[in-house]
Amino acid sequence: MAQIHELTMIELAAAIRAGELSPVAVTDHYLRRTQEFNDQVGAFYTITADLAADQAKEAEKAVAAAEDKASLPPLAGVPIPIKDLNMVAGVRQTLGSKAFEANVPDTDDFVVVAIKRAGAVITGKTATPEFGLPCYTETQVGPPARTPWDLSRSAGGSSGGAAAAVAAGLAPAAQGSDGGGSVRIPSSVCGLFGIKPSRGRISEGPLMPDLAGLSVNGPLARTVADAALLLDVMTGNFPGDMYTQPPLPPGESFLGYASREPGRLRIGRTLQNPVEGAEVHPDCVAAYEDASALLASLGHEVEDVAMPLGADAVPFFETLWYSYATLAPIAPGQEEMLLPLTRYLRGRGLATGAADLVFAQAYLQAVTRAGVAALNAYDAILHPTVALPPRPVGWFDEVEPAENFERQKRFTPFTATYNVSGQPAVNVPLHWNADGLPIGVMLAGRMGDEATLISLSAQLEQARPWKDRHPPLW
Repeated sequence: MAQIHELTMIELAAAIRAGELSPVAVTDHYLRRTQEFNDQVGAFYTITADLAADQAKEAEKAVAAAEDKASLPPLAGVPIPIKDLNMVAGVRQTLGSKAFEANVPDTDDFVVVAIKRAGAVITGKTATPEFGLPCYTETQVGPPARTPWDLSRSAGGSSGGAAAAVAAGLAPAAQGSDGGGSVRIPSSVCGLFGIKPSRGRISEGPLMPDLAGLSVNGPLARTVADAALLLDVMTGNFPGDMYTQPPLPPGESFLGYASREPGRLRIGRTLQNPVEGAEVHPDCVAAYEDASALLASLGHEVEDVAMPLGADAVPFFETLWYSYATLAPIAPGQEEMLLPLTRYLRGRGLATGAADLVFAQAYLQAVTRAGVAALNAYDAILHPTVALPPRPVGWFDEVEPAENFERQKRFTPFTATYNVSGQPAVNVPLHWNADGLPIGVMLAGRMGDEATLISLSAQLEQARPWKDRHPPLW
């Protein structure tokens, strides 16, 4: 009989509704695994054992009292951890920074409201780099987030803790967020399916400003269907959101698309990227070519395309990124508590004038308009997710902050394009290299069309299943 952590999120939810598993037993199982493995993988900054126990007991009562089990919320009793960039009322929120180590918000982020409403049990806050800025998760708050496939290597970022938790079997799925690749990068290096939804699909409120619209919440999971259901749960807008997406038609769900054939699609592919000096490692090229061949074997039309965004766009994206680094309210005496990279990025941001910031946003919008028009000829675009296999822990920090930032750009030159455009994009875990490390590929879609990406990814998953492929500590 399968252990609890071997079940998918959907299987867990079904077993709980059927009375085959109790929310308390499920929660206890995940909390025990977290206590056993968290020091090794660095998945959680805060484990909310008491909160989770209370929520599990409430879920157990709700299941017992429900005459119609179909009326229960979709994730009743299912553990889902929250990234430590997001607020959970009464739970420490460090933002990955020593400066916020004692910060306890008194309200929930809107996406957390949605996850709670779905009946989920919150087992903790997952590790994130300081203010979510880097693509790796190594801070002074807790141990580095490591990919369970090789504990000497980083789990990526900024949803590194979320990915480590799911890949290590410490959670069936997790909430993350993606401002420059922060769901897709850790999904790639941890062997997971992750979705960066379209801009406006999920509310960033009540405090996180939309501003340039780079960041959006998204799910990380072991299967396409699990991620699709968690996306259904997280989806929605609140009054005051700058960016919104229309809801799916009545009766439709993202989970429904995970069991729907995509039809014959036109898929563009390219190894081009806008980051000068970024060389794509042979392992990542192999994953890309392998995925291309698999797509063609499934009947899709796969053709090479030119990437419409070039190196001219990168400095303007950097201007936005530097400015984002200034958002956290840091008192003058706290500046020295920040990591060197954070201080470097904030210094660049604080030196950016308002006119430069506005022009950067305007320039990116202008080039994006032409780029999106060109890419809309295709149902999906295929890239490598990252340009290098998972990096050793400490690799980014072994150099000065300016070179650290350059290394990050060369490691992940593909993902940020779709944060600029706002289009949905997913990481699909189809490939492992000769060292047993996961190497993902990215599929991007038309604005608002997560459905096609989900159907296509589910078809790939059916053709080459990855669900039961696990790291050694599993």
